[in-house]
Amino acid sequence: MSRMIILTEAELRKVIGLDRDAVACIEEAFAALATKAVAMPPILRLDIPEYRGEVDVKTAYVPGIEGFAIKISPGFFDNPKIGLPSTNGMMVLLSSRTGLVQALLLDNGYLTDVRTAAAGAVAARHLSRENASVATIFGAGMQARLQLEALTLVRPIREARIWARDAAKAQAVAAELATKLGFPVTATPEARGAVTGADLIVTTTPSETPIIKAGWLEPGQHLTAMGSDAEHKNEIDPAAIVGADVYVADSLKQTRRLGELHHAIDAGLVTADTVFAELGQIVAGRAPGRTRNDQITIADLTGTGIQDTAIATLAFARAGAANAGTTFES
Repeated sequence: MSRMIILTEAELRKVIGLDRDAVACIEEAFAALATKAVAMPPILRLDIPEYRGEVDVKTAYVPGIEGFAIKISPGFFDNPKIGLPSTNGMMVLLSSRTGLVQALLLDNGYLTDVRTAAAGAVAARHLSRENASVATIFGAGMQARLQLEALTLVRPIREARIWARDAAKAQAVAAELATKLGFPVTATPEARGAVTGADLIVTTTPSETPIIKAGWLEPGQHLTAMGSDAEHKNEIDPAAIVGADVYVADSLKQTRRLGELHHAIDAGLVTADTVFAELGQIVAGRAPGRTRNDQITIADLTGTGIQDTAIATLAFARAGAANAGTTFES
């Protein structure tokens, strides 16, 4: 007889959130990617262009962890027009020993939101200046909100700016975040003005044409690109990628194929076999990150299956401790 627990989004929100534990969980996952024999197949992606939809399937097995997650993550970017969220999905946690289903996490994308924001915090912790206090977020969706919140866990943020194509939405999100976080957050109409003087910049859009141009970035700035998780997406001018002092991938295999790096390779600015550091190598002390305060650093984060296994495992453990969820036996 096997037991499976079903956890709803509401139940998961009670046991796990965007906090220092979640950041530590994702930081450990990155380190494992650099130090252990992790099995992480390429992302499977299904495109449904007539509805501006895409579905990603991610997974990873980490030696020593009792379970592994398979995540189904749809993004349908016209949904907000009909009053629905643009992302949702679920995770299935299976036993690494037997392959039996341990838990069905009906999170509607919540755990992905948390682990993605936590990854942004890990990148900022290891690549931005320790005194970074001015943050700029490109985008005005859920991930834009969470990325700023995540930065406050690792850096002394005292001021933030929001830029989005929809100026009204940017203003609404800025007002909401200023109230929640307790420091000034302003909507900035000009993209270049949003970059000027910022210490930390995070892009969180599904843009297919670069928002940030080469030459905009200033010495000492750190940029984390979150949005380019498919071949056609491109937030950063490829010349800015190769012009940075330090470029870091979450998974070099992935960023060569579908991250910002992929566009720099396509443009002939860098060869496909050029070796760059991965974030996990920096976390594990196997590669240098920022070594000087005047360096321009860029993290290219495409989202990895190991992050999903890590956050699903943490959620499952927390749910067990709280006796949350509905148990099914078969």
